[in-house]
Amino acid sequence: MTRRAFTSRRTVLLASATLLATTGTALPASARQAPSPPTPQKAAERALHALTQRGPEVRAGDGQAFKVVRVSLDRDGTAHTRMTRTYDGLPVLGGDVVVHQSASGTWRGSSGTLAKAPADSTPEVSAKTAKKRAVTKHRKAEGSPALVVEARTADHQPRLAWRIQTVGTQADGTPSRVFTSVDAATGKVLLREETIHTEAGDGKSLYTGTVPLNTTKSGSTYQLKDPSRGNTYTGDAQNDTDLCFLIWCFHRAPATLFTDADNHWGSGTTSDRATVAVDAQFGTDMTWDFYKNVFGRTGIAGDGKGSYNRVHYGSGYANAFWDDSCFCMTYGDGDGSQLGPLTSLDVAAHEMSHGVTSSTANLTYSGESGGLNEATSDIMAAAVEFYANNPNDVGDYLVGEEVVLPGFGKAALRFMDKPSRDGNSPDAWSSNTKNLDVHYSSGVANHFYYLLSEGSGAKTINGVSYNSPTSNGSTITGIGRDAATKIWYRALTTYMTSSTDYKGARTATLNAAGDLYGAGSVQYTTVAAAWSAVNVN
Repeated sequence: MTRRAFTSRRTVLLASATLLATTGTALPASARQAPSPPTPQKAAERALHALTQRGPEVRAGDGQAFKVVRVSLDRDGTAHTRMTRTYDGLPVLGGDVVVHQSASGTWRGSSGTLAKAPADSTPEVSAKTAKKRAVTKHRKAEGSPALVVEARTADHQPRLAWRIQTVGTQADGTPSRVFTSVDAATGKVLLREETIHTEAGDGKSLYTGTVPLNTTKSGSTYQLKDPSRGNTYTGDAQNDTDLCFLIWCFHRAPATLFTDADNHWGSGTTSDRATVAVDAQFGTDMTWDFYKNVFGRTGIAGDGKGSYNRVHYGSGYANAFWDDSCFCMTYGDGDGSQLGPLTSLDVAAHEMSHGVTSSTANLTYSGESGGLNEATSDIMAAAVEFYANNPNDVGDYLVGEEVVLPGFGKAALRFMDKPSRDGNSPDAWSSNTKNLDVHYSSGVANHFYYLLSEGSGAKTINGVSYNSPTSNGSTITGIGRDAATKIWYRALTTYMTSSTDYKGARTATLNAAGDLYGAGSVQYTTVAAAWSAVNVN
């Protein structure tokens, strides 16, 4: 693994108020008043009907079909209808679109990245050949290749492709599930996407002191399962790992539910196996509460259902990961020299936030969209840490600072005020950003968020010193973390789609700022200035 980051996934941001460039048409400020709001069903019907009249704008055409997957309604009745599309019955990956309409059904724009309408559904390269391109010596194919239209590449051009799932193990022992898209015309590998993303009563935790826990009583014992938060629970993986055998990978690590006789969990030290379970459960609690109380989102998928944690995964495993297939977070105990147990509050929030991204924009875990996926988890992790207001782990703009040990050589895994402090991440965008590992390309958005929240220059927050530069020499005055976080969340859930890149992220956040605070607001102009300060223009 790269010690740099925790990841996790799938289901894991312009200056103009009138143009969305490749991500759609921006919303005019004059259209924010509306009559009585439509029902979600009515809004969905209107959006589907609108596509028949707005075909060129959303790259619709013959052979295409759209499916509504979610409708969001603003207070004024404005509807944001998220849809997936197919072409000749094949899923168009990167063809998702969000239609924006007023309460009366007036068209207010769309968000999407597809460059043109698909036009081919007949493969020239066989499934067998494509499978050979995807399989490597240490990776096995799982299932049969499936035809798709792949449009999540950097140019967003739709190409007929074979999509093959392979399974194996990452270098640090993390389970691996990769989807590879192979061009069905040329046999070229278009995209590889890892879908397991790493990171990195009351209970005495390792990192956050003694914390309250809601548990479930069963007979004479208590279970570390929270009925008030969707029955989210924490189990012991007993230092086992998931098993990949021939073509099958499955969750072998048992995640045996923690139980306790007196409802007082852990000892505050690693000699008690329940201690890190307390950290994981508390991190889950705080992240659940943050999304519910700040955004009205109940649960990772917004459906009120809980997830679960697995602690003590593997032996010397120095990472953590979110996996959509089990809807769970998994934490290693660290290697004892560079990293301790990976159960700190910001790690838990990072991992859970990958699930939120997966359930909303579903940002592809590759290229610039992958960097935005990772950055979203870092951004929300910082916001959760401030929200929790825990005196043992105060809010900061560092990632993983609690889990690093002296042997790591740095104070944290990532630094949002100046990402280059980690030795790998860029402080500003360049044409090479799309080629970086997603844990490093995330630095551009992390830096944007810090500048938007706190501004540029030297300052001390909660005892931590920061000194944030700008690539254009400008001086930025921050709008505050709360406003910055709300802008990012609305951009993620309302305007970003699976292939959003940094240019599209600028558009999405400007639209979000306009919605929340007005197109002429200080918040709106600061969003534009902060993006320019990281060279996204």
